[in-house]
Amino acid sequence: MNKTDMLLELPKLGAEERHEIFGLLCDLEERDLVAGRDISAADTDMLDREMEDYLANPAPGSTWDEVEARLRQSAE
Repeated sequence: MNKTDMLLELPKLGAEERHEIFGLLCDLEERDLVAGRDISAADTDMLDREMEDYLANPAPGSTWDEVEARLRQSAE
């Protein structure tokens, strides 16, 4: 099956199947980022800036629950 066929099949899948595929794609992206593969210069710059910000001030982070609550509020 080629990419075009896969893309045409995606809308036919149920929510659970799409969620499974999305999770797999996220895992693959994370592996590539960790391994340094297929990362653009813009992504590298952004990650470097984020790391510098974190190293300068590691305390102000938010828990996932806090982030999720903010995202849900902004979507309302």
